[in-house]
Amino acid sequence: MIAAWGVDSHTVAAAAKAVELGLADVTLVGDEALIAEACKEEGVDVSIFTIVHNPNELPAVAQAVQMIREGQGDFLMKGLCSTDKFLRAILNKETGLLPPKGTLTHCTTLEIPSYHKLLFVGDVAVIPAPDIKQKQIIMECLVRTAKSVGVAKPKVAIIAATEQVLASQPATIEAAMLSKMVERGQIKGCVADGPLALDVAIDQESVDIKGLVSPVAGDADCLLFPNIESGNVFYKANSKLVPGVKQSGILVGAKVPCVLSSRADSIDTKLNSIAIAAMAVN
Repeated sequence: MIAAWGVDSHTVAAAAKAVELGLADVTLVGDEALIAEACKEEGVDVSIFTIVHNPNELPAVAQAVQMIREGQGDFLMKGLCSTDKFLRAILNKETGLLPPKGTLTHCTTLEIPSYHKLLFVGDVAVIPAPDIKQKQIIMECLVRTAKSVGVAKPKVAIIAATEQVLASQPATIEAAMLSKMVERGQIKGCVADGPLALDVAIDQESVDIKGLVSPVAGDADCLLFPNIESGNVFYKANSKLVPGVKQSGILVGAKVPCVLSSRADSIDTKLNSIAIAAMAVN
């Protein structure tokens, strides 16, 4: 793993735990003095990392991306740099990591104490208003990530406000189209159904009460949200209102998985993200 501008204590602590657990060897790209200070603050032996000294944030991020392009790392992590700087480096047409005509999306993994398995959720951070082609790509990325952690045939719930297909709600029409595309083999490797309201997607009692017959309802592995607002609200409601929730966030669609967590995220969230990204490496 290569951490871009990995100079803060949270990045250092999460990276150290990743090394300790055998998840990854870690290279930190950034100011050597700041890295040493962060290691001292966290009680981490700096020698467990490879340090690439680059004292300026933007050049350090660009260098980390270039190292990935040159095959010096299997996946990338955002350190203390802002998300927009991180994304600009990844999306740069000449020096970035996005394949031609590629689409970058964000996959969140949630372990919610009241739900019986992991949930893979998208997109909550990158694509504001995905069209149906982008929704297909988001779905395929969610499925690929779920498979990388051992889900043999992920069940995808395509979320809307209702299970009915209504002309007044375009999200329901696109959900039905995507569901049919899966049924006919245009989207492979998963089972999908939609439109599904959130309650029936994840709660069997709601399914029984509504009398819904579905191969996905009540047992979804993946939640495909219709837009960034709904996905982001779901993510943050869980992170702030659900005691004991565990979460991670990675970018999928680039040449390698990219750990994308907030600078304010906990060490555990960053470590979870590293773990998911490491498993998602092809």
